[in-house]
Amino acid sequence: MRLERPHRIERFGAVRIHELQRVIELDSGEADAGVDRTGSSLRVEPAAIRAVERDLVIVVPCMNETRRVIEGVLSGIPHDCLIIMVSNSARRPVDRYEIEVQTVEQYCQLADRSAVTLHQRDAGLAAAMKAAGATDLIDETGLLRAGKGEAMLVGLAIASLTGRRYLGYIDADNFVPGAVHEYCKAYAAAFHLADSPYAMVRISWHSKPKLRDGRLFFSRRGRTSELTNQFLNQVIGEYCGFGTEVVATGNAGEHAFSLALGRKLRLASGFAVEPFEYLDMFEQFGGVLESSDPDVMERSVSVTQIETRNPHFHDNKGDEHVQDMRMQALNALYHSRVCLPSVRSDILDFLVAQGELAPGVEPPPERIYPPVGTLALDRLHDVVTTEAHSLRQIVPGVPADSAAATLLDRPPAA
Repeated sequence: MRLERPHRIERFGAVRIHELQRVIELDSGEADAGVDRTGSSLRVEPAAIRAVERDLVIVVPCMNETRRVIEGVLSGIPHDCLIIMVSNSARRPVDRYEIEVQTVEQYCQLADRSAVTLHQRDAGLAAAMKAAGATDLIDETGLLRAGKGEAMLVGLAIASLTGRRYLGYIDADNFVPGAVHEYCKAYAAAFHLADSPYAMVRISWHSKPKLRDGRLFFSRRGRTSELTNQFLNQVIGEYCGFGTEVVATGNAGEHAFSLALGRKLRLASGFAVEPFEYLDMFEQFGGVLESSDPDVMERSVSVTQIETRNPHFHDNKGDEHVQDMRMQALNALYHSRVCLPSVRSDILDFLVAQGELAPGVEPPPERIYPPVGTLALDRLHDVVTTEAHSLRQIVPGVPADSAAATLLDRPPAA
């Protein structure tokens, strides 16, 4: 893969945000083929990408998607990546989760690869998270909360039991397997190029096609993304004294990070999860607030943003879904400890003008969960592998109840 070389990096303390880089070539050839001589691009050879993929977990949050769409997403994930599907699909009157598990099992048998699946509302998973110390994840019914951020946190916790070094997220509603494949390759290329063990990769879609007047219109940015990026950039600009547009991926559902970084991040509930990752990095490593992690402050966090080539087709979930995403993103921004009064004022003005809030009312805060690295992962492993009945560790040719069908390792006690 060949990527555009970034010419500008914005600093927020120890957080280095690279400007948006375009994918120039999806396949840049083997060594000595098509070598760049202008210094304007970065080429990552296939062998280097595959080396990262062997250390990469792809987490697929899933909710009531069709078999065909799920099969397409799975087929786009490179062979050497380990798949973890975290489902919040309905279990009655039809058990859609069992249909998803069968889809993953059949795919893994055909493709000769492994996967882990788990249902978000499994009572055994709730018990495991509670035993590990993540009691805030449990709702009034005694089960895990049903939001997207919670599903991503579960995926991060389970990925921490695999022994791999990197985690990437791919939404299960992607209609284009080629886009999924490109995202994963972009993750691997960026991790190979990263100069810090604390690295994050965030995807900006090349376009999001919509049908207008009987023809496809290739929109560049979504409504929520533009707004979230605007306010994140305003936060940065208020501190550095110069306006900036460096953040282009505030709501990036497709993103990845090294587990060395991911285990240090707090995740937010619901749809606030993606923009809050930026805010948490600013809070923990931005130098505005005191940091408790001198190693990260010394070695810094590298945030790579990549604009991909494939268009992003997914299901249209309606205006209410967009409104929920926007509100939760702005709630997280408003209540962040690094959000200055001028930015809070502008957020309030926007929400009042949109009719989302009455004058004089503040937006509600979002739930913020402790880092996975603070949990007792040994206890998580013990309980989830014995009590979570929805857990499937799929190894082709190996019976599910065999000791050989074990993809999750028990970490040492802290």
